[in-house]
Amino acid sequence: MEERIAKEYYINNSIKSDRVLVIDETGKQLGVLLTKDAVNQALERSLDLVEVSPAAEPPVCKIMDYGKHKYKLTMKERNAKKQSKVKASIQKTKEIKFKTRTGENELDWKIKQAKKFLSKGNKVKITVLYRGREITHPELGMTILKTIKDALLDEALLEYPPGLSGNILAMTLMPTTKKKK
Repeated sequence: MEERIAKEYYINNSIKSDRVLVIDETGKQLGVLLTKDAVNQALERSLDLVEVSPAAEPPVCKIMDYGKHKYKLTMKERNAKKQSKVKASIQKTKEIKFKTRTGENELDWKIKQAKKFLSKGNKVKITVLYRGREITHPELGMTILKTIKDALLDEALLEYPPGLSGNILAMTLMPTTKKKK
């Protein structure tokens, strides 16, 4: 058991020092003990002896449930990661897809959806998918994107202008910073 455990901790018999300062599970100092005696005390309590400060003279070891300690560290890291994701993802990008033969009613309904997304502070990516030989008429998609841009003139700013990538024509709109009264 000569391997290092996560977070640079040595536990039980992998502690290299012959004498250690021992702290029990309640936080009380037990004094400087031989490593073998400290490990035996930890095992009597069904716990582990964990080296928490190897640089100190003598090294400081704590009697604790290492599995529980490791679990708490993992949960703390996960929560920190969640919090950073929540802060970073305040503004999301929603996508609304069209085809070149989209009808007026569906176009109006999807414009309402785009207005709803923009009012919530999300960016909206508008994509027009060309199928088959429709790619030979890029003006069909540009007409749809111009209609949408004109309809959302008050609610949105153009972040990325229309661009063709393969058989998809796309543009991205972002909400204006003005708040409605």
